[in-house]
Amino acid sequence: MAIRKLTAAAALGVAALTLTACNENERRATAGGGAGARLCMPFAGETTGRGQGAAPIPPSPSGPSGMMDDCLHRWGYALAASPDPADQVAGAVVAACMPTLSRWNQQALAPTGPGGAAPPAQAQSLITGEETNAMAERYRYVEGRALFYVVQARAGKCPAPPMTNGAPTGGAAG
Repeated sequence: MAIRKLTAAAALGVAALTLTACNENERRATAGGGAGARLCMPFAGETTGRGQGAAPIPPSPSGPSGMMDDCLHRWGYALAASPDPADQVAGAVVAACMPTLSRWNQQALAPTGPGGAAPPAQAQSLITGEETNAMAERYRYVEGRALFYVVQARAGKCPAPPMTNGAPTGGAAG
């Protein structure tokens, strides 16, 4: 009888230590110094919530490519908490940023060369070597970047940006 009590007490002690270790790992992951928190990137133009030794705040995006990245970053973090698979969430992020992508692609249609010549319609991809065009490459980039931001936000347990009327505020959120 005494051995059973001792065994039960030992098992209870091991369980308590295990739970304590799990709680400590969770605390470290979500604390400012944990590896997870270091994955989170501040939003462009963010001016609050920065402590001593924090990463510098990126400037507000300029130009269509910077606005596109800011939109993907904000929507990626905003939608990352969804229980859907990351690739489906990334698809929703891309859909939310379509107006920004359209503005970015309008640049490809504008004459920019000497004498107002339009850029070439087709070119060889620097990544795959296949024939491609600027709009297709931008869309592939946007898809990959959206997935990256969703996974980054999930892995780092990054907070979503401030929201107003169901959309991220600040920057170029769409």
